[in-house]
Amino acid sequence: MPSNLDRYKSDLESLIAKGEELHLAMQAEALPEQFESVLKKRFGSTEGGKKKVQDVLKGLPSFILKYQSWYSEAKAVVRQLLPDRLSDFAGHYEKPRTRKNITADSYTIEDYLQGLAVTRGAYGTERVVGPEAAIPRFRQQLAILDSARARFHSSLFDIRQLVQGDLFDSELDTAEELAKNKFARAAGAVAGVVLERHLSEVCNNHLVKLAKSAPGISDLNDALKNANVIDVPQWRINFAFGAEIETGRVP
Repeated sequence: MPSNLDRYKSDLESLIAKGEELHLAMQAEALPEQFESVLKKRFGSTEGGKKKVQDVLKGLPSFILKYQSWYSEAKAVVRQLLPDRLSDFAGHYEKPRTRKNITADSYTIEDYLQGLAVTRGAYGTERVVGPEAAIPRFRQQLAILDSARARFHSSLFDIRQLVQGDLFDSELDTAEELAKNKFARAAGAVAGVVLERHLSEVCNNHLVKLAKSAPGISDLNDALKNANVIDVPQWRINFAFGAEIETGRVP
């Protein structure tokens, strides 16, 4: 059975590969003539080469349709593995709140998704900035995500949480076996320890300050919600689970 670390690495590799495809798609959408010209130079002008060019173009995903799901997943990875780069990653997508004029430097991926272009002149014949300005933005996002790959191989990367995940899985298996044999209280106790340790680890990773020196599940759960680390639906799930444990029942 693959470990959590192996699964995370595999998921990251897949996400990076999707990003590389989107990068090509973005260039094809924003600079179609230039992109096709590069493909023609690569594959040649023969009939076989022309077919390969068309196959490449047809095989590309739609950046506009696929980017949002990629961004949501990639952002979650950056938040977990590279929290100090999260604002940089999001900044390439989000429009600056203080932006007054749209320039090549301030044009974002959000502008690209809206098809925004800026022109000037009496008839708007002079192009100031257009969708192609977002290509370097996405390239930087992809580079940040790619840098997360090195964290799995770096001696500076704290893999404690990933290793703990494997331990938690084992302990939850134990709790499940106890529950099957009608040792409800024992199963709840084991499951409660797992949840408490997990929430404590999440608090540590996100530098969430705790008021109590020995916080329980509800304390940890509330602290994470107040720090916007978890959303209300997840908070409710944790709360319900903790309540079941405190009353001696197993969910």
